[in-house]
Amino acid sequence: MLHTTQYAETSVIAKIFTRQLGVRSYILKGVRKGGSRTKQNLLQPLSYLDLVVYNNPKTQLNYLKEIAPHGGQKPVVSDDMSDEAIHNALRFFMTELLYKTLREEEPMPELFDYVVDSAQFNGDGQTLSHQPILFLLTVSRHLGIEPLDNYSQREPLFDQQGGRFCFAGENTLNQSTSQLLHYYLQAVNSGGPIPLTTLSQRTELINRLLEYFQLHLAEFRNFKSHEILHTVLQ
Repeated sequence: MLHTTQYAETSVIAKIFTRQLGVRSYILKGVRKGGSRTKQNLLQPLSYLDLVVYNNPKTQLNYLKEIAPHGGQKPVVSDDMSDEAIHNALRFFMTELLYKTLREEEPMPELFDYVVDSAQFNGDGQTLSHQPILFLLTVSRHLGIEPLDNYSQREPLFDQQGGRFCFAGENTLNQSTSQLLHYYLQAVNSGGPIPLTTLSQRTELINRLLEYFQLHLAEFRNFKSHEILHTVLQ
């Protein structure tokens, strides 16, 4: 589940990332009516669902016939309030990124499986603190805008506009942030170790990567959830 908008008196339009059809929009009739069989928690960001849908390829808005938690599973809620706050912040960050970058086009099953796995939030707070950067870089690869990892001593600065490392330029990251980006790209592409970083370093890189998305995706604007994320991950 990526996003919902109220529709008519008791219904909603839900934008959902599906494994078989890609991103699609569906009308859920009567979901806001008292006594509805559809529980509101199914509409939460990144809810993993089983769907039965009508799929008319001639229209962008179809009806959703049935909706249920995937495999009948119940959502896992942590007893640790700080962990739950981190999970919620990551969930909103991931959802906003997908909502603002994925278009209603072809299926992306590999990305779908990665999102499902990432949303399990395995690991402690320190491990999860790297997830926003890893998620940004993995999504960029599936969108075809992944930074080229040609980092070297001769080309140590990342050029935001060109999407590659260079010797010098007007729109480059500083040397330390460029090097961190190189290490994270190695972790994503080659299974290299995740670098040791501080909160301020990760915050800086996340902000620069969001600028990178804005430069390379025309409709990527007004991203907000990272501000909450930075606060929660302190």
